[in-house]
Amino acid sequence: MDRTRLIGMLLGTEEDWPSAFEGLMRRLDLDITFEGTKNTFTTERITIEPFDLRMVPRHSVVIDRLAHWYYVPREWLKKIALMNDVYLMNNPFTFQSMEKHAAYCAMMRLGLKVPETWLLPNKKPPNNPRFPYTAQKYNRSFDLATIARAVGYPLFMKPFDGGAWVGVTRITNDDELKRGYDESGERLMHIQKAIDFDVFARSLSIGAETMVMRFDPERPLHDRYKVDHGFLTPEQGEEIVVIGRLVNAFFRWEFNSCETLVKGDEIYPIDYANACPDVSLISLHYYFPWAIMTLAKWAIFCATTERKMRVDQDTANYFSVGDREDMSYDEKIAAYRVLSEEYFETDRYNEFCAKHLPDVEERMVEFVESREFDDLLVETVRTTFPPHEQDTFIPHYRGLLAAWAGDRRAVAG
Repeated sequence: MDRTRLIGMLLGTEEDWPSAFEGLMRRLDLDITFEGTKNTFTTERITIEPFDLRMVPRHSVVIDRLAHWYYVPREWLKKIALMNDVYLMNNPFTFQSMEKHAAYCAMMRLGLKVPETWLLPNKKPPNNPRFPYTAQKYNRSFDLATIARAVGYPLFMKPFDGGAWVGVTRITNDDELKRGYDESGERLMHIQKAIDFDVFARSLSIGAETMVMRFDPERPLHDRYKVDHGFLTPEQGEEIVVIGRLVNAFFRWEFNSCETLVKGDEIYPIDYANACPDVSLISLHYYFPWAIMTLAKWAIFCATTERKMRVDQDTANYFSVGDREDMSYDEKIAAYRVLSEEYFETDRYNEFCAKHLPDVEERMVEFVESREFDDLLVETVRTTFPPHEQDTFIPHYRGLLAAWAGDRRAVAG
């Protein structure tokens, strides 16, 4: 029996990574026989339109980059997950947890070293006629400076549903605290203890794989990810990988980034709920080919093996570890690694890739070194940077991508 597996992409404004993904899939031109079925693959950019709730979708896998803010495609994703078992990246039923607050709470219960965090009432109350009566009867007055001192300066004030560092303010005293809170308006805010860190790491997880990168949020977008392969000890790197995959397995996310601060031997996760993680060529540069290659491998694996979409969370399995008072932190991390690898079928995935996708990296290297990819790079730079900067950034990105290709060729031998 022959099957054509359609991988759909639900997109907003992005052009660079979808074009690279499509280019790599064309170059792979896969024909995989798995358990008696011959599988070929094609991709499609999904359009948005009215839909019959009983319609049968053509897609095997959908990579979602839109439904975290656009409700029409979100409801379509819910429908095809519940009724048709289409595999989704990510789970639309846990998007509320992508608003950070639930993710903080869950990971605190699991014993991760989340910095001290408080949720504040809206500075500007909700526009609801019931609010004045409710507030007068039930809302308790509070002294914000007292709470802040309990958390400890310096601290960060940040939206509970934020992203891309929008609305994040570093606070060092009572005056800055008052000003930041006054400016927050209707946004619901967290305040979180700042960590005097040695290293800021950002890990990008796609399915069963994770890339941990050195990150500098204070730099411009094109210079935040550092090409640095030795900035963590093996133990630190392993713990950060486990934390990222734990978050994803717990919430049923397949495509997510996790920010962690490293201070000595301690790892502090500070942001790990990103419905639309950064996979831009402009920001990832050297690491961009890894992201595209890994996204293709995971989508192909899920489509071919007909991996079942899990919309339910087996939280009890995780809490049974997190609630154990007789287990050390290291023992819990080890247990979470087992649980997350079971969820992502890591061994099965690795065996599948070794058997059916052994030359994906070679094809990716060839693609990066091709005229097609260079045209994509040039177009991305021209649509991102002002004209007077383009002649600087085109060779800049060419050099970084050539370095990645050269490094992979050297490893291959």
